[in-house]
Amino acid sequence: MLSRFTPLLLAPALLLSACGTYNGGVESVYQPVVERNDYVFDVQTAGYALAPGEGERLAGWLASMGLRYGDKLSIDDGGAGSAGRAEIAAQANEYGIMLSDQAPVTVGQIAPGTVRVVVTRMSASVPNCPDYSRVYTPDWSQSTSSNYGCATNTNLAAMVADPADLVRGAAGSSVTDQATGAKAINAFRVAKPSGNGGTEVKSGGNK
Repeated sequence: MLSRFTPLLLAPALLLSACGTYNGGVESVYQPVVERNDYVFDVQTAGYALAPGEGERLAGWLASMGLRYGDKLSIDDGGAGSAGRAEIAAQANEYGIMLSDQAPVTVGQIAPGTVRVVVTRMSASVPNCPDYSRVYTPDWSQSTSSNYGCATNTNLAAMVADPADLVRGAAGSSVTDQATGAKAINAFRVAKPSGNGGTEVKSGGNK
């Protein structure tokens, strides 16, 4: 009689384990997603320089954008991108950003006598995390937690300085610098021992 009712007893557990996000491997189903946005600002030019007052307008816009590491700044004047380049490069240099050689394609035509400054910004996040949708104890489908990997990948997305590196890593140098590799070891070698001269023990009682 007991064996006849065993499947009925297991049915609720099977139904519970089948709910929520399935994660059957050792790699989380939730991975960082990189989004890219292009912000544009058109300024008037006078020949190969910016028109009077346009430099101040551009400086105010760049300040409102809060340029930071990882942002890309480029110029699009419909040609070689040389109009006003020196002045724009000088403002970008105040934020520690160099001008990119090529500008991305943006919406809208560039009017004659106008140069378009483009700020390209990327951000990384892990959508749908955290996820506690799956009841995984017991789980007869051999799935890990629905929240598996969310903490690690969310921290990675938050800490990466340049989100573009999550899409395509920066190219390394073909020359191995042994001095750089041994820098951490040398720091330990030249440091004085923490117990040099003995350990001073202070009494917690009255003097």
